[in-house]
Amino acid sequence: MRGLRRRRRIIRLLLTENIQAPDPRQYCQVNHTVPLLALYFDGESNMRVDFRLSRGSFHALMAILGMGSDHGWGPVIEALVFLFWLASGTSYRVVARAFAMPRTTVHRAVHKTSRKVLSLLPQVVRHPTEEDFPHIGAGFAQLAGSAAFHRVVGSIYGCHVRVTPPAEDAACYLNRKIFHSVQFQAVCDHTAKFIDVFIGFPGSAHDARVLKNSPLYYQHRYPPPGFCLIGDGGYPFLRQPIALMTPFRQPVHNNLQVRFNSHLSRARCVVERAFGILKTRWRSIFLKALEVDVLYVPEVIACCTVLHNICLTNGDLLEPEADVEGDAEDHPQPAPQGAICGAEDRQRTGRGQAEDRQRMAMMCLVPDHNYA
Repeated sequence: MRGLRRRRRIIRLLLTENIQAPDPRQYCQVNHTVPLLALYFDGESNMRVDFRLSRGSFHALMAILGMGSDHGWGPVIEALVFLFWLASGTSYRVVARAFAMPRTTVHRAVHKTSRKVLSLLPQVVRHPTEEDFPHIGAGFAQLAGSAAFHRVVGSIYGCHVRVTPPAEDAACYLNRKIFHSVQFQAVCDHTAKFIDVFIGFPGSAHDARVLKNSPLYYQHRYPPPGFCLIGDGGYPFLRQPIALMTPFRQPVHNNLQVRFNSHLSRARCVVERAFGILKTRWRSIFLKALEVDVLYVPEVIACCTVLHNICLTNGDLLEPEADVEGDAEDHPQPAPQGAICGAEDRQRTGRGQAEDRQRMAMMCLVPDHNYA
């Protein structure tokens, strides 16, 4: 009876004061006075400072993700929350205070949007088509300053991303630089766009072992026959199952090898520039230990590569800064003998490998041309 009288009193109050009852379907409302949201909704302010993407890149991202939603805060607000979390590398509690929303809502928005961005990986980070190979080869030849590299269709590199390791397996994530990390292997084209990524191996693994266990290697995904990748001395020189060209090992024996190594380094450095751009944009992700579950780390890094390619496509370029460019493997470990190929494979392919590299080295002696 007491509850019934209370409900009747509330109804009389609403009718007397002409107060309209709230719509039960409207359970959230955007607060446009929140500074981060005001920055976006004014339509003019520079978003890059807080979200690390230009307004054009953000609109391109939303065009791919889609704007449809039947519940929640909507894809735009959720994407802004996710990008701010990536850009700041802070806790869900801090992001919740910045957006004036519950911490659990921030957690759901971050993970929901990361899954949506990750679903774009096959569409945005993909291998070139056969029609693209001549253009990519010409791009690497121009970077190298030699026509010998016109069959190169990608540059491979690896870096360590700092993580907070699980207590039971911490030793597996301790790398040779004495910090905990996961391996991030990537291949990029001549424009610094990523075309293949493999993420998640513990930091204690060597680059050659990561390559051997990547789909790029054991599924023979890329490059196609007749083309090759280039890499630094941390990778083995291969013909099968994929073609991978690496520099002559130190100490070099003649000027021919010195010249070849110089040209290869000029072409290969585009992937170091790609990593530098990525780290400059997402400093909080790549320059300090990620404080998330180690199983979630590959998803976060993959999302960063997707956003990297979308930004480059839209001309949103952040040049790598001096303190982040090429700091992943400044002095790579030489690939151990037999890291990938067995003894029989080395006997079968060793001579052919030497001939291929020697042939390319001889072509580097041809006078340079303008490949523009």
